[in-house]
Amino acid sequence: MFSVLQKTVRPIQAARGVHQSAVKILKHPAPEDTVTASFGQFISEIKPQHLSPVVLQRSKRMVLDSIGVGLIGSTTDVFDLALQHCQHMYAPDFISSVYGRSNVRLSPTLAAFVNGVATHSMDFDDTWHPATHPSGAVLPAVLALSDMMPASRKPSGLDFLLAFNVGIEIQGRLMRFSNEARNIPKRFHPPTVVGPMGSAAACARLLSLDSSQCSHALAIAASLAGAPMANAATQSKPLHIGNASRLGLEAALLASRGLEASPLVLDAVAGVAGFSAFYEDYKPQPLDSPHDGHAFLLEEQDMGFKRFPAHLGMHWVADAAASVHKLLVGVGPGKISPDQVQDILLRVPLSKYINRPFPESEHEARHSFQFNACSALLDGEVTVQSFTPGAIRRPELHALLSRVRLEHPHDNPANFNLMYGEVQVTLVGGDLLKGRCDTFYGHWRNPLTNESLRKKFRNNAEVVLPSAKVERLIEAVDELDRLDECQDLLSQLQ
Repeated sequence: MFSVLQKTVRPIQAARGVHQSAVKILKHPAPEDTVTASFGQFISEIKPQHLSPVVLQRSKRMVLDSIGVGLIGSTTDVFDLALQHCQHMYAPDFISSVYGRSNVRLSPTLAAFVNGVATHSMDFDDTWHPATHPSGAVLPAVLALSDMMPASRKPSGLDFLLAFNVGIEIQGRLMRFSNEARNIPKRFHPPTVVGPMGSAAACARLLSLDSSQCSHALAIAASLAGAPMANAATQSKPLHIGNASRLGLEAALLASRGLEASPLVLDAVAGVAGFSAFYEDYKPQPLDSPHDGHAFLLEEQDMGFKRFPAHLGMHWVADAAASVHKLLVGVGPGKISPDQVQDILLRVPLSKYINRPFPESEHEARHSFQFNACSALLDGEVTVQSFTPGAIRRPELHALLSRVRLEHPHDNPANFNLMYGEVQVTLVGGDLLKGRCDTFYGHWRNPLTNESLRKKFRNNAEVVLPSAKVERLIEAVDELDRLDECQDLLSQLQ
């Protein structure tokens, strides 16, 4: 009996020891060399002169693309539902502008929410590595907060870009603390994890919070982070970006009023999970001071921009299938007939939520290897129109979908930096046609040219804005780092 009691007591004592050590750590103020404090200091101390010409140019491209996908996203059903909800459930607050609605303004947090929803409503927004959608979580919050500031305190264009880049940098740094984060996600949707942190950091920078307040803003945002991957390919997925933008802004505003949170939220503390709750292999490192020659991640790695509105992984199979289409019909316009095709084999990474043989909605279609490969095989490309109800229901498309098989080669990991897409089509006569894509046009290794990016922006923005205003927006973003205040950009969005 005594031996049984000993076996029971020892685990309790061990657990109590872990608890007591964690409590002891949490009771003491954070020393200056903690990971959390280093992030707060970075956000507080970074200055516009720390932005290199490369970072400025790349971040302006991100701003332009994000505004464009937000504008076309304001035409979607999910955006309308989110906007109606905000207008019906909350008192009017005519402060911050809303994408695609010249006569509508909302409170800053609600504007950040609906504009974030618009940005991701078609899955057309930028993607980085490790995998996340960085701009959609940050830009709507920075725009809304800039609208909120009085005319005498509007940030300059350079200060605006600094805040935006801080939000992007914080997301990238946090994701590099985990190897798990480098792969296509399975548990949490990354923008809901690092997105609120990036939004909070950007807004804390724009509000000129001190280092302690910046740390608290991150810790508050961590309590507002996280959403499951189960809602991918549904109307709720765009809410992830909207909430990331909104909740990060709220975290910074709460910190500015003096609300405090854990001073060790980004540190690895045994027995008490902070940000480590989101990644099982989380190994944080302090962030270098901007005065010590800090290099922004955007300097090292460009951003991925999508040519059509779908999950990033779809771009590999679409380009591979489009090359097979060219072999069948030549370089001119034309379609193939399903009667020509006996079998379609896709060699793609193993990722359950983007393996959807027969998608029934536009959101499922945007997350389907099969749909995007067959659309490109049939039409030669995937476009915005590929996801309309009529295009999704085409009999010839479904005939091709019924012929698709998937293989998951061991050398094709679920990682946006390492994966490839391969399409092998067996014709009725027995001929084999193959197409492969290792790096699609728009990937950070093969970025869109300025001409291609502006063409995408015009196509998106002109859905809701007159051409003259679209051109003024392009000019305002291009001149952003040279504007005395960002009002010129804000006015073009109204």
